[in-house]
Amino acid sequence: MGQYLAPLRDMQFVLHELLQVESELKQLPNHAEIDMDTVNQVLEEGSKFTSKVLFPLNHSGDREGCRLDAATHEVSTPKGFKEAYAQYVEAGWPALSCDPEFGGQGLPVVVYNSFSEMLNSANQAWYMYPGLSHGAYACLHEHGTPEQKKMYLPKLVSGEWTGTMCLTEAHCGTDLGLLRSKAEAQADGSYRITGSKIFISAGEHDMAANIVHLVLARLPDAPAGTKGISLFIVPKFVPAADGSAGARNAINCGAIEEKMGIHGNSTCQMNMDAATGWLVGQPNKGLNAMFVMMNAARLGVGMQSLGQTEVAYQNALVYAKDRLQMRSLSGAKAPKLPADPIIVHPDVRRMLLTAKAYAEGGRAFTSFVALQIDRELNHPEEAVRKDAADLVTLLTPIVKAFITDNGWIATSEAMQVYGGHGYIAEWGMEQYVRDARINMIYEGTNTIQSLDLLGRKVLMDNGAKLKKFGAMVQAFVEENGTDEALSEFVTPLGELGGKLTKLTMEIGMKAFTNQDEVGAAAVPYLRVVGHLVYAYFFARMAKIALAKLDSGDGFYKAKLATARFYYARLLPETAMLIRQARSGAANLLELEAELF
Repeated sequence: MGQYLAPLRDMQFVLHELLQVESELKQLPNHAEIDMDTVNQVLEEGSKFTSKVLFPLNHSGDREGCRLDAATHEVSTPKGFKEAYAQYVEAGWPALSCDPEFGGQGLPVVVYNSFSEMLNSANQAWYMYPGLSHGAYACLHEHGTPEQKKMYLPKLVSGEWTGTMCLTEAHCGTDLGLLRSKAEAQADGSYRITGSKIFISAGEHDMAANIVHLVLARLPDAPAGTKGISLFIVPKFVPAADGSAGARNAINCGAIEEKMGIHGNSTCQMNMDAATGWLVGQPNKGLNAMFVMMNAARLGVGMQSLGQTEVAYQNALVYAKDRLQMRSLSGAKAPKLPADPIIVHPDVRRMLLTAKAYAEGGRAFTSFVALQIDRELNHPEEAVRKDAADLVTLLTPIVKAFITDNGWIATSEAMQVYGGHGYIAEWGMEQYVRDARINMIYEGTNTIQSLDLLGRKVLMDNGAKLKKFGAMVQAFVEENGTDEALSEFVTPLGELGGKLTKLTMEIGMKAFTNQDEVGAAAVPYLRVVGHLVYAYFFARMAKIALAKLDSGDGFYKAKLATARFYYARLLPETAMLIRQARSGAANLLELEAELF
């Protein structure tokens, strides 16, 4: 069912040549001893695990799916999933970037980020089981009591237990202020949680000894809306005094959602009937605590689609080089064969290069964001930590929305390369399209991410965070503006930065009189910002490639060609997007609902 090989050469290029992570990490006391060899060794071992252990289970897991025993409420994962997880735990992978105080290896997030891409390429559905645990770990690490950290974090770090986030209810998705699950205090300091949640990824499975659910619910006297939400730990098994999984808690899987993709992951309806739980953080402040996990999940979903983009591209490329179909319009390229391989055809090249560009742009972008997280968490200077935190805050919705939009485009183009075979399950390509499509929806739809970016992250602080990224772009433009070899990148990059500044001001002025203008402009606006980000990183990568063209390494020639394709074929989308964003809300709202 196809193949997957981790793109180690490009990952190493991004980490070592583009971002120069070794010198960056030397500024962070917790990571100052980490060198290139250590990073490369981790990635090489990760490549082996993902290609040899996880990828062979991807297609079979999709076809088999998960099974619920209605009598016991237990879920069985596809064949091989449980055994692969045991290998994952035994090798220490869950602890890679976790705090050594709780058994973690303490490696930088930027290293784990590359491994995360591999895991998602190899088997997104499988990786969702341990992947969600990282969000639960991060939430409890920041907001848990010392006792909660001692009880739960070592188990989550080791992988002995996994974690979930239980937010959504049938009557409310994004609008969590409407949730109805309730929590009642008990004399011993615990709570009884009652309610139902839907769409809970990895909510029940057979891969780990316990599942730590982080559940949003309301206290009896809670204020209405989002100001009255509290967060609780509700484990599948209540921990015994010695820390082992004890008595079964009253939280059960009532059904598995029959969904379009990621069939190998159990997306559960979870029911709680006076389940035992413990408050995390302050009463009625649960959404603030859960945002730690939600933001981690949003970054993780972006990595899911980056992984799908890469594996779809790899397989489409192999097919295009092998499949014979017609002759090149400019004359036979393989005259000894009955037809040319389809990679000679211009539009097949367009489809392949679209996927390749979105994979390479996304890899540079997410690695940069991961490095900013490391700086935010570890840099000794407060000002540096603040700037890094602002960049992560600004860029998180773009990671989630822009990369998942691009993943849908890229996997669709990769499937199109296969022609009719792309729709046939045995080739494996249609699974990537199905899996990628769901990423645009969960953890906050891409429209919600767009509203978050424009409304909260840009307009709410008068563009202060956006200006910090814009200053990086401007500095690159000014530094390289007189370099003729780079003018094909620097000039359009500078022009787009100026257009974005003007567009932001226009939307902000409109919003003073009509907030619907923000909603009308948000989605195209996010894609404009996303393209600015990609254009910036492609320009930086092109500069490196140009300097090393004479090295004899074809990698740099390919990188430069991909950057040129991106600027010529994908970046021009911004002209249309800017016109859409400027067109206003009237063309969307003037038609009365009953006339649709």
